Amino acid sequence: MGAFNLSPLDLGIIVAYLLGIVVYGIKKGKQKSSEDYFLGGRTMTWPIVGIALFSANISSSTLVGLASDAFQTNINVYNYEWFAVVVLIFFSIFFLPFYLKSRVYTMPEFLERRYDKRSRYYFSFITIVGNVMVDTAAGLYVGSIVLKLLFPDFSSSTIIIILAMAAAAYTIPGGLNSVIQTEVIQAILLIIGSCLLTYFAFDQLGAGWNGMMSKLDAMLAAGEVNFGNRAEEGKFIPETANEVFSLVRPGNDEFMPWWGLITGVPLLGFYFWANNQFMVQRVLGAKDLNHGRWGALFAGLLKLPVIFIMVVPGVLALLLFNKLDISALNYPLASGGMCNNLADCPNLTYPVLLFQLLPTGVLGLVVAGLLAAMMSSVSATFNSASTLITMDFIREFRPEMTSKQLVRAGQIATLTLVVLSSLWVPYIEQVSDSLWAYLQLVIAYTSPPVVSAFLLGLFSKRVNSHGAIVSLIVGGTAAIGMILSQAYDLFPAVNELHFLMKANLLFVLSILTHLLVSVATSLPDPAKVKDYTYKKELFTEETKALQLLPWYKNYRTLSLFLLVITAIVVGIFL
Repeated sequence: MGAFNLSPLDLGIIVAYLLGIVVYGIKKGKQKSSEDYFLGGRTMTWPIVGIALFSANISSSTLVGLASDAFQTNINVYNYEWFAVVVLIFFSIFFLPFYLKSRVYTMPEFLERRYDKRSRYYFSFITIVGNVMVDTAAGLYVGSIVLKLLFPDFSSSTIIIILAMAAAAYTIPGGLNSVIQTEVIQAILLIIGSCLLTYFAFDQLGAGWNGMMSKLDAMLAAGEVNFGNRAEEGKFIPETANEVFSLVRPGNDEFMPWWGLITGVPLLGFYFWANNQFMVQRVLGAKDLNHGRWGALFAGLLKLPVIFIMVVPGVLALLLFNKLDISALNYPLASGGMCNNLADCPNLTYPVLLFQLLPTGVLGLVVAGLLAAMMSSVSATFNSASTLITMDFIREFRPEMTSKQLVRAGQIATLTLVVLSSLWVPYIEQVSDSLWAYLQLVIAYTSPPVVSAFLLGLFSKRVNSHGAIVSLIVGGTAAIGMILSQAYDLFPAVNELHFLMKANLLFVLSILTHLLVSVATSLPDPAKVKDYTYKKELFTEETKALQLLPWYKNYRTLSLFLLVITAIVVGIFL
């Protein structure tokens, strides 16, 4: 396989599209007030909210990550996708009404409403760091992979800076409305591109679904799949195609054992969809509670076909390009040397699929969509992190600032984030050879204490601000300890634990700390308990209100339908 080359037509499509999306984003921007800039004026309707949530989640890093893990037969990566439906329904029922009623700008701000400023500042700082290390840096990393393959003469640093500045070009002047309006276009193009890629992959294979399964069975039987060190480490190795496509794996599975599906996936998913400023900010911009709920459910519905159009292509790459020589790409290994095939560098699976399968014209459009999705994801994290910096720190320390001054502060914060995230990108591949594993690993260490604080805060009237801040600090310190132990091989027994098990342990530690400290200290402020804890009366009042709506506007009925559809899709792969 030679170097990746674009035809003049493909190159023209990419340049025209990227310029067009920047201009469109600037044109759609709102910044008359801080509410316009950071929350789009709270005027978003449910289709926009749903598509924006989907697009922000199914970003370029997710596309590359899903294909990479599917190539390595980790099809159970789809568990993160379908479980989002369950989390979003839970989020819509319990958390969203409190979020919208409080009219907060940020998730840390809501944590202050329930507890105090200490919890707010802690969570805000952690979220900003996470945005830089996970969402923004991962998006830039994906863009650098694709463009480095296309333009090998450019240094990775130059490419990353160009991509970051392109994403910031419309985020800085336009705010959340620019981000969401461009995300809608990206989502549509991503879905179309993914469908096309799946079609051409099956066409290249010369067989349909049953043919793919038969060829995968033959490949596994012949021992033609590289499972790395799984055999030496006693990890699960699939022996048939049905085992590859099984979403429930044995307890010794390297990627997601069955107990991780039950405990770890809900924990990480809850943080990502219900506590993460990057995602929740889109729902905070909804025009009312119903549109926020409908939008969240719509996003869940859009997640279900992901296995067919974004995961399956990775398996097809395994069948089609497992022995493909990619040494001519001169792509470096993190450990030194160069990639000789996809087994060496599975993160290249998606780019290889694009350039090996798509015809001229279509290739340019899909690559443009991939890069634009990267820009969309990065711009979204820029906006959410700048919102945190501005509303949780600058406004708190400078309350006299006008709305216009707050917008300017947010723009400066965005520019700062561009620099910081660009500097972190080179370290991603040193942490993990799987982009998806890297994303989940960081969330597994940072999210458990936060999820504990939100869940106990909403459902327990006894927990207080002292318990919250102590549990956040204890959980965060324990997470840092696990990271240092892994880096310096301090505690082998802890290091050998699956990362989802570590997340579970951090969560239990945080829960117990929060409860014990709360019981040992004073009762919480009655006003905070009254306004920010869930009560049975709220459910009763809501039931009466929903009786006035037709069934297709009742989010409970829609949630039930969505759960049935999810059960059918998941049941196919059990």
